[in-house]
Amino acid sequence: MIPKNIAYSALPLLLTALAAPSIAADKPAPAEKEEAKKDDSAVAPVEEQAMPSRASVTVAGKLIHYTATPGTLTIRNDAGEPIASMFYTAYVADRAKGEKERPVTFLFNGGPGSSTMWLHVGSFGPVRVDTPTPDTARPAPFAIGPNPDSLIDRSDLVFIDAIGTGLSRPLGKAQGKDFWGVDPDIDAFASAIQRYLTINNRWNAPKFLLGESYGTLRAAGLVNTLQERGVQMNGMVLLSSILNYGIRNPGYDQINVTYLPSYAATAWYHNRLPNRPATLEPFLSEVRAFALGPYLSALAKGDDLPDSERDAIATQLAAYTGLSKGFILQNKLRVDLGRFRKELMRDSSRTVGRLDSRFVGIDVDDSAADP
Repeated sequence: MIPKNIAYSALPLLLTALAAPSIAADKPAPAEKEEAKKDDSAVAPVEEQAMPSRASVTVAGKLIHYTATPGTLTIRNDAGEPIASMFYTAYVADRAKGEKERPVTFLFNGGPGSSTMWLHVGSFGPVRVDTPTPDTARPAPFAIGPNPDSLIDRSDLVFIDAIGTGLSRPLGKAQGKDFWGVDPDIDAFASAIQRYLTINNRWNAPKFLLGESYGTLRAAGLVNTLQERGVQMNGMVLLSSILNYGIRNPGYDQINVTYLPSYAATAWYHNRLPNRPATLEPFLSEVRAFALGPYLSALAKGDDLPDSERDAIATQLAAYTGLSKGFILQNKLRVDLGRFRKELMRDSSRTVGRLDSRFVGIDVDDSAADP
């Protein structure tokens, strides 16, 4: 049967071939935006679709044959009415007859308004967009090829897009805003995972979640909701975890302790340490011990911290971060992320990346507090 909506059906096929999903799309003209808005609900089918194809990849020296399936999962309300179509791409490795059930891991990015292409073609899928990290990626055409770091050797993988991202869309009378809240978002993902397990006969498989950034918050709520619905999870992975947004508020010092090892690793990578160790380890373990010990203790003392101890802590922080002792004292031993990214290489008009600090950017205002 040929689906009525040819355009929608072709997109999963393209994703299977991994012709990089819009890395940097051009801004549409007003007329195009209006047309896209008008057609937005039409591109999502009520009838579930799946377009499997065969491929293979070598991971850890082992050739793995798998089936790649882009498809849709129809979410329904308590009355049985379709309210959303959630798009997924699944990679299921071959299993010999009689071989034990393979784990299945459901992966999603955060945002919360982000599709899951970053984990998919940027991290863990068996095929990836190959970027020459940590150099700036050149314009198209982008190199697409096998991913030797895929998780397919350990688990089958199901990448799911949140409603309103990727190709996931509301259906019928439902609107995107119906799903854009903490609880509705979790409810939609739980329904999608239950549906996938049912139509693919995977209820008896070991089941895992892998969430990134806001996806870690989603995963924490999702594992609870799934278990309340009878879906027992075997574990979950939290990547770039943020389970407490309160850590960004002034006076909550844990974030300073958490950032310090990353500051040290960044300064080491860019050769900004006054006495740079030859290797990152055991240097980084030493920094972690300092962060959780003397540094955390000093921050907890607040204004009661003796001047001598403040001076000693600042001296050690300067040795670990490549920042000047004076700058650290000016910031009361608490250098936030933006200031660190700006200050580390200020003398060369460079800033370091927020998501991957190996990347360097050019800054036109050397006097600014933040990049």
